[in-house]
Amino acid sequence: MSKPKGFEKPAGVRDYLPHAVKKLRKIENDVLHCMSRWGYRQMITPTLEYYDTVGVASSTSDQKLYKLLNNRGQALVLRSEMTAPVARVVSSLLKEEPLPLRLSYHANVFRAIEEEAGREAEFFQTGVELVGDDSPEADAEVVALAIASLQAAGVKSFKIAMGHVGFLNGLFQEAVPGLPEAQEELKNHLLGRDYVSFRETLRALNLPEVQKNELNGLLRLRGGKEICGQALELSRHPLARTSIEHLCKVWEVLESYGVSEHVLIDLTMIGDFSYYTGMTFEGYAAELGFPVCSGGRYDNLLQQFGRPIPSTGFSLKTNRILDGVPGTPEKVELPILIQYDVPRRREGLQEASRLREEGHAVVTRLTVGPEDLKVVKRLDNDTLESEGERFGEIYTFVTFISEHG
Repeated sequence: MSKPKGFEKPAGVRDYLPHAVKKLRKIENDVLHCMSRWGYRQMITPTLEYYDTVGVASSTSDQKLYKLLNNRGQALVLRSEMTAPVARVVSSLLKEEPLPLRLSYHANVFRAIEEEAGREAEFFQTGVELVGDDSPEADAEVVALAIASLQAAGVKSFKIAMGHVGFLNGLFQEAVPGLPEAQEELKNHLLGRDYVSFRETLRALNLPEVQKNELNGLLRLRGGKEICGQALELSRHPLARTSIEHLCKVWEVLESYGVSEHVLIDLTMIGDFSYYTGMTFEGYAAELGFPVCSGGRYDNLLQQFGRPIPSTGFSLKTNRILDGVPGTPEKVELPILIQYDVPRRREGLQEASRLREEGHAVVTRLTVGPEDLKVVKRLDNDTLESEGERFGEIYTFVTFISEHG
């Protein structure tokens, strides 16, 4: 294996240049501010966690975990998502706080990838967890907050697809009884959105034709509130029916929020983490072909940390929003340049301090002679965009505090 060159970095990680960092921080701050207005308090957890606690509970496959050993031989992982670390804290440091808890976060997470897959090994998530409330109101709150957060991030056009794990579990237990492997295979096809393989697996099963047609009808259960009624006709299994009734109540709450126009019911939704137990959802931006947010209910996760309480939440895929969604154009504010010579250095630096206290960005430069003054360009805001690529150093205003100026 060849030694990496000095400018190379590992596959799946990236450098963020100043313009990207500015946009990323704006998304982060705007979204966290939105979440705080809904009563969610921000927390930070360690980048490193124990494999035997958070690593196991995260449900990220072992192949996707970054593992390492500390100097005592204990197995650690780089956090692969944020829900399990938050669950650890809720079950320990926040054990005495009254429920429900509303918590938010913004963090980088890590997942090992195949180099040829073109995915990121390190990326950012911004999200919330609502702990200690199993009601439809709680599920609707996180969906409505996900919508508000996408809007705060500058995503203009999007749809939230909402399903329920319990409906699929009940439906398959009723339609394919005693065949857990077949049930898992059908679920995996839905998870991968591989509907051709779903139909092929269904055809290969020894089921009555009527039952096969009903299960094929599952693929058409996408739409508004009317889907709830159609789903109730598809299954008589108690778990399936209870799950649909819960989803109907969530929809009614979303109507009261006035955001149901952004939501559709998709009963093929199954969620990509095994700890989802109820309502799940994904958000798709019009500009992108993959999810920009995902979430759902995970009522069994916290019991792995000794505190069996229900929870629901979501996370935004902040990197995807950064890279793929234009967002709201910002007014560019370039710095003010203050140039001074040695005799008037104090005066120049004091002026810079005064302007910074007023909220301006200020760059200072010591000049030697008149020739130094030729390397800058002063532009007004109307010409910043057209001239921005033509000059290496551009400032909104140039102040000369020198015997040459």
